[in-house]
Amino acid sequence: MHLEADLHTHTVASGHAYSTIKEMAEAAAEKGLKILAVTDHGLNMPGGPHYYYFTNLRAVPRCIAGVEILKGVEANIIDKDGHLDMPERLLRELDWVGAGFHDGTGYVRGSIEENTWAMIAALRNPYVHFIVHPGNPDYPVDLEKIVLVAKALGKALEINNNSFSVSRPGSKSRCELMARLVKKHGGQVVLNSDAHIFSAVGVCGRAVEVAMAAGIEQSQILNSSAGRVRQYLMRHRIRLEGILESAEQIK
Repeated sequence: MHLEADLHTHTVASGHAYSTIKEMAEAAAEKGLKILAVTDHGLNMPGGPHYYYFTNLRAVPRCIAGVEILKGVEANIIDKDGHLDMPERLLRELDWVGAGFHDGTGYVRGSIEENTWAMIAALRNPYVHFIVHPGNPDYPVDLEKIVLVAKALGKALEINNNSFSVSRPGSKSRCELMARLVKKHGGQVVLNSDAHIFSAVGVCGRAVEVAMAAGIEQSQILNSSAGRVRQYLMRHRIRLEGILESAEQIK
C-alpha cells in the first residue's frame, strides 16, 4: 500500500532529531508523498521547542518541494485529567495535533485505569486529531475502550512504525491488538513513520503490515489518501468551530 501522507515527523526543533523542515519535505517529495505533517514535540519535552517556535510557524511555507506542509505538534499528556503541555492559544493556530505519553514531560506512569482515563480525556480535547503510539507498553491502556471512544469522537489512533524499530520496545503485540479492535469496532488509524531524520520520512512498512494483517480497510487508513486527510481536517475544523461557538454562547 502506498501512503500519500506522513502525519508524524520531527525536525531539529525537537532537540533529538536531525533534519530541517526543508530536508524532510524534499525527502517526502522523493517518496511520492503529497502531505507532510511536521509535529515537533510539545513544550515540556526536554530539549524541545520553545513557545516562540510554535508562534512563528506561520513563517513556514504551505508547500515545500511540491509537498503540502501541515504545521503541527506531538503534544504531551501531562496529568491524569488529560491536559496537554500546549496552551489553547497555540493549539488554535495548528493544523494537526497529536497527543500522547512521554517520559520526563510531567505525566507520572499510572495504572491501566489511570492511563486510560488520561488518554480518553486527551481524545476529548477538541483540538486533538489523533493519539500517538497508543500501543506503548510503558503506558498501558485499555485499548478496547480507547478504540471505542476514538471512533465515537471521530478521532484517529496511530500505528507508529518507529515503535517497531527504534523506540518503545514491546509495542508490536499491543499495536496488533489495537489493529484487530479497530477492525472489529470500526474507526480510523494513521500509519506514521515518526521520522527523526529525513531518510525515515514515509518509512511505514511495518505499520502497514500490522494494519493489513488485522484486515483494516484502506478506507479506515486516514493517510492512505491525501484527499481523505483533507476531508478529515475539514470535518474536524467544522466540529471545532461548533464547539467554540457553543462555548462562547454559554459565556
